Amino acid sequence: MRTSGTPSGTTVRVATWNLWWRFGDWEARHRAIGAVLADLRADIVGLQEVWAEPGRNQAEALAADLGLHWTFVASPAPGRWHRRLGDDRVAVGNAVLSRWPIVESAHQVLPAGDAPADGRTVLHARIDAPGGPVPFFTTQLNSAPAQSAVRCAQVAAIARFVAARTEQSHPPVVTGDLNAEPDSDEVRLLGGHKTAPTVPGLVLIDAWRYADPAATGWTWDRGNPHVAASLEPSARIDYVLVGAPSADGRGSVASAAVFGDRLEGGVWPSDHAGVLAELRA
Repeated sequence: MRTSGTPSGTTVRVATWNLWWRFGDWEARHRAIGAVLADLRADIVGLQEVWAEPGRNQAEALAADLGLHWTFVASPAPGRWHRRLGDDRVAVGNAVLSRWPIVESAHQVLPAGDAPADGRTVLHARIDAPGGPVPFFTTQLNSAPAQSAVRCAQVAAIARFVAARTEQSHPPVVTGDLNAEPDSDEVRLLGGHKTAPTVPGLVLIDAWRYADPAATGWTWDRGNPHVAASLEPSARIDYVLVGAPSADGRGSVASAAVFGDRLEGGVWPSDHAGVLAELRA
């Protein structure tokens, strides 16, 4: 999806995107990612699989080019990533970019259960938005198809982390690559309204419920050759989730759409597409 909307007036534009770390032609992809984000003009973006190396951080570089604030957390256990790339100098992590100052950030390492430690984290950024602070979170869960139980433990930890950092002025915004489809146990548990929530009263709404009903919402799409090469089916596994809106409607979802789902300058920016949601300010 291409959009040329203006910065926030009556809405806050929030997005999530997995950037596929340093795989493929990562330098060309980095330029394409920057072009897509410049066109998107989101106010707050949660990013996953962000790379960093000595003297250079992808989130910092994107923020500098786009005139945004940023925060980043590296995986504390990147060994599996290093083995896939064959280079142990490059960190991988989650990041937040914001049009407004990030006045506080924190992170937590997520449990791995009986699975090998994979260094998954949830990152929090408290955004000093014009209408009041926005508690924003981004994460990436374990990816193996058979690890639903691990992801359930991870989303339970995320729910407690979110509840402890939720502002009264704005519902929490939770973004990320959950590596799970909407009807999965882990996504239902994180949402908290189709099953008992981990934290009583914490309910998160899937912003895609406000999208065009005709849109598939696939963020892992076989139309992308990087996905087709995996031999996996298309799926919706990336999310913007928002807590119950305030009494005056602040934080309610106005719209949702997929972006980054086509070539940019002859390059597929990532193996994932992203999700953009507009929230009422």
